[in-house]
Amino acid sequence: MNLVYFNESQLPFKELETLGLAAGGQLLMNVNDLKALLSGRRTGLMHLENLETENIKIKSIDAKISLRENAQGKTDLLVHPIYRKPSTPDFLDDFEAQQLEKGGKANILKVTTDEDGNKKEIVVEFDPETREFIVSDTSKIMVPDMINNESLTPAQKENYRKGKEVALADQTRLQYSATDAQGIRSDKLALVASILIDGGLSYMVYKGLNALFNKERNEEKAAELSPGYYNAVRDMQEQKMDFSDNLRKARPVLARK
Repeated sequence: MNLVYFNESQLPFKELETLGLAAGGQLLMNVNDLKALLSGRRTGLMHLENLETENIKIKSIDAKISLRENAQGKTDLLVHPIYRKPSTPDFLDDFEAQQLEKGGKANILKVTTDEDGNKKEIVVEFDPETREFIVSDTSKIMVPDMINNESLTPAQKENYRKGKEVALADQTRLQYSATDAQGIRSDKLALVASILIDGGLSYMVYKGLNALFNKERNEEKAAELSPGYYNAVRDMQEQKMDFSDNLRKARPVLARK
């Protein structure tokens, strides 16, 4: 789950204009891609044309984009093209890499060591669209406190953080996924995630969710949303002012991660 890592004012408009995704101070991308970008996730695959930098000219390219805060506190725009051959991280063996590449597993949980010698737990996924391995630090994955007004247990939160499927009492199943533009997959078409920030609840409504990894979904049943979903939507609408205030408070906190 991601709320908002970046404000629109932090967007690097010059770089976006270079990619043809902004012009005259106006963004030229769909709402879902903008949400993904501001939430610190990758957008969907985009077709970019007539790209030109100081030394490179590219007629067209298909790629995803994302944002990252650099050491100076400014926002960098990252372009993720489609790779001919994926580059396997050192911490994956050949068998693990093949499992991910061939769709045998949604993700693999690993423990690595950072530059300072500290152990770090990561979730590794494979993006078949760009043909690259995506790594998520589990300590930086924002875990919802509630889904569809149902509080998650510590065990459910831990499973979500580790990229495992989480089953709710209302029969909704969900799973964190960094390769998905919405950052979450489910056996339902929609859900409401809530997180406690600064003493108040902030809400995110997810619609048009992709199915769980490698699992067929009955779209008719997927559209049957639980009473908890509608109760959460009602609560969010009733607390609209609190939601807006909490979201504004959340932005600087999340941006420091």
